[in-house]
Amino acid sequence: MAAALALQGHEKDLGGGFTVRRLLPAAQRRSVGPFVFFDHFGPVTEQPGANHDVRPHPHIGLATVTYLFEGAMMHRDSLGNAQRIEPGAINWMTAGRGIVHSERKPDDLRQRPYVNHGLQLWVALPAEKEEAPPSFVHTPAASIPQVQAGGTATVRVLVGEAFGVRSPVEPASPTLYLDVALPSGGAIDLPPLAPELALYPVQGELRLDGVPMLPYQLLVLAPGTAARVEAGGGAARFVVVGGEPVGPRHMYWNFVSSRKERILQASADWEQGRFDPVPGETEFIPLPPTRFTPAEPMS
Repeated sequence: MAAALALQGHEKDLGGGFTVRRLLPAAQRRSVGPFVFFDHFGPVTEQPGANHDVRPHPHIGLATVTYLFEGAMMHRDSLGNAQRIEPGAINWMTAGRGIVHSERKPDDLRQRPYVNHGLQLWVALPAEKEEAPPSFVHTPAASIPQVQAGGTATVRVLVGEAFGVRSPVEPASPTLYLDVALPSGGAIDLPPLAPELALYPVQGELRLDGVPMLPYQLLVLAPGTAARVEAGGGAARFVVVGGEPVGPRHMYWNFVSSRKERILQASADWEQGRFDPVPGETEFIPLPPTRFTPAEPMS
């Protein structure tokens, strides 16, 4: 079997009853390629009156990668960007030396129920780009290339290059992110597309090299191995993440860095109000009471 390690997600409440399944970082594995953070939320029905808005909060040293299967959210950031995020689009926010953003329920959805379902991932920036200027790039769903592979699989190449097509999204380092759909009984043979790869089932019954893929498990593949993924009794969907590793990283709250002192500085900057604000926002998430210490393990 191609899977060298199975990471079981654990539930984490982000506030107000909004629960996600967190796969990275994990005790057994801190990263896959440049990916250092992997949250799966939903599918959950958002009800009128439920407040799962994510108030303004800061990031440094990473890029957030937001991808929805269903639903919508409103992104606003300290650069003045305001972007409605909808299914199929890739939203790549480079924090670099520092950015603040919020993610809220769109106003037109506040009074009616809807399903929200997606992935929130972080990639660590290479050391030489950790202090890059912040930016936000929205790539609409229609601009994401799609290809048929293996006769039955539909592959959306969200980031990177695979099966002869390349995504227009420009990552900071070699990165791969695929959304793969299979019909009932369909299959796809995945070559070793990157030095580090992992698979995550999103929908339906799937088998990896004949072994069932369990829900909410991130399956890290052995380096350099090919893998065959098959759908069981219905349509199925999974994602592939990976790329080239960028080296160990310190992580604390929303901060990622190769340098301990940079995380301490970012913590102090947020606590003392030195980050640029998000225009029109008056709320913010305070620094957690548990503080970063230099003894924190690296990813």
